[in-house]
Amino acid sequence: MFDKEYDVIVIGAGHAGSEAAAAAANMGSSTLLITMNLQNIAQMSCNPAMGGIAKGQIVREIDAMGGYSGIVSDTSAIQFKMLNKSKGPAMWSPRVQSDRMRFAEDWRLKLEQTPNLDFYQEMVAGLIIENDRITGVRTSLGLEVRAKSVICTNGTFLNGLIHIGDKQFGGGRAGERAATGITKDLIDVGFEAGRMKTGTPPRVDGRSLDYSQMTEQPGDEIPSKFSYSNETKPLEKQRSCYMTYTSNEVHEILKDGFDRSPMFNGRIKSLGPRYCPSIEDKINRFADKDRHQLFVEPEGWNTVEVYVNGFSTSLPEDVQFKALRSVAGFENVKFFRPGYAIEYDYFPPTQLKHTLETKLIDGLYFAGQINGTTGYEEAACQGMMAGINAALKVQEKEEFILKRNEAYIGVLIDDLITKGTEEPYRMFTSRAEYRTLLRQDNADFRLTEKSYNIGLASVERMRKMEEKKEKSFKFVQHLKDLSVVPEEANPVLEKRNSSPMKQSDKVFKVFSRPQITMEDVRSFSGVNEFIFENDLNNEMIEQTEIQVKYSGYIEKEKNNADKLNRLENVRIPSNFDYSSIKSMSYEAREKLKKVQPATVSQASRISGVSPNDISVLLVYMGR
Repeated sequence: MFDKEYDVIVIGAGHAGSEAAAAAANMGSSTLLITMNLQNIAQMSCNPAMGGIAKGQIVREIDAMGGYSGIVSDTSAIQFKMLNKSKGPAMWSPRVQSDRMRFAEDWRLKLEQTPNLDFYQEMVAGLIIENDRITGVRTSLGLEVRAKSVICTNGTFLNGLIHIGDKQFGGGRAGERAATGITKDLIDVGFEAGRMKTGTPPRVDGRSLDYSQMTEQPGDEIPSKFSYSNETKPLEKQRSCYMTYTSNEVHEILKDGFDRSPMFNGRIKSLGPRYCPSIEDKINRFADKDRHQLFVEPEGWNTVEVYVNGFSTSLPEDVQFKALRSVAGFENVKFFRPGYAIEYDYFPPTQLKHTLETKLIDGLYFAGQINGTTGYEEAACQGMMAGINAALKVQEKEEFILKRNEAYIGVLIDDLITKGTEEPYRMFTSRAEYRTLLRQDNADFRLTEKSYNIGLASVERMRKMEEKKEKSFKFVQHLKDLSVVPEEANPVLEKRNSSPMKQSDKVFKVFSRPQITMEDVRSFSGVNEFIFENDLNNEMIEQTEIQVKYSGYIEKEKNNADKLNRLENVRIPSNFDYSSIKSMSYEAREKLKKVQPATVSQASRISGVSPNDISVLLVYMGR
């Protein structure tokens, strides 16, 4: 059946596998995507959403490089929101609610239209390794398929075990069987493996909910989109989400079931992601809180199925049901399916190079949850980077690595392979020391050319990026050259409670004031004319505004980040009292107390201590 040797084989067609297959195939490599069920390509196993804090930046980076996640997020979106809009542009993070069924369908159709890509539905039961080099895979039917490189994106399927209360059964996702065989092959050649746990909430019948008792969470009034390309359009109509809260009564019902919880009775021994806690975790860990937010998210345009975000649990189904019935708006709730926890094998990512190739076996790559990460976006970007590097290796070209100051993807992979996953890694904007440079609005400026040079991003993407760059920079220059007289500027300044001008000044300088918006500046003569003459679109105008507003910060950040690298010699007194630093995050104080680092540089490398925390520490130390 398979007489040819493929350049790249990808095992598993989740978010990581799909991006890996797309990247390798689009770079000209003959690629085979093998998965246990072709109906579940890029299945959203958990929440029906893409993006969010820092994760939205990652989706935009994937798109800027020519991956598919941004496009599919746009075509299957039912709601768009730019989070953190009240803060500076470095914090803005796009997020969509997706139509779960449409998302998987759109992904499959995109992949089917990709040249050089073949598909095969079956379980991969083993890896063929000869002389410390991967040479192919073995399926459960005993077929051997040869390849020059293999990417493992097995998600939660390797020896997957599902827990609901004191019941447990093998599976990689509800209703799907676990995958076996690969872990043993990898351990036999010397890999270290571990077990990880993640969980998911119950899905419920939207017709049984009383939304009048909840707070409506609509999308943005003027929605944007993920993809930089012209392939997609912003949403014209949107579906709302809703928010409600747990209560002490709900917590008490849940606590009654703790003795039957696999998390507390020792059945689940593995670690769970710190930033994706179950509801029992939250009650246990934050005992002082008498309520927690629940987000009620529709699963699509037309389905009545609803996802209860914030209620991830592996408690017995009767406890889940009883507790959820005590939540406002859920008094008559009907379940589609209970929540569950799942344990699976992962391989600590310290065993990988920056390319995501394993150090032990030549030509073998790992991406996604097999590396102990969680999150569709993180999986997708790892998949894309593994796909790129597998294709480059086969083509005997130089490897492709993104640095920490170039992309969130760079931060994610560097932290993963450097720090491992004592706690499974989650992306936050605070994790990136260069976050002012790594914004969601400029991912194309940062990455499209790099991707184009290795043969992934298309000529169209390159041209579009160059036009946006050229026109927005030209507009910034125009605002630096253009003057405004006090008579014209002062009415606007007064309206915004900003101090009036006494003499003429450049528009750039007036615009730099925090209260002044692009709308204000457009009322000055010579600004709107420039926009129309040069045919500037919203993206170019927004880019100009950020360049003006942020120019000082960007410069400052570059200097700060470089300063951080010089902290090797700054010693911290022993028994330093971290608990007194209230402006530092709770997590950082906890970690620093535990590790007691000798220098500031060592402190900066501790997982969970952000660059922001280090800045606070330096201030305290009088630096």
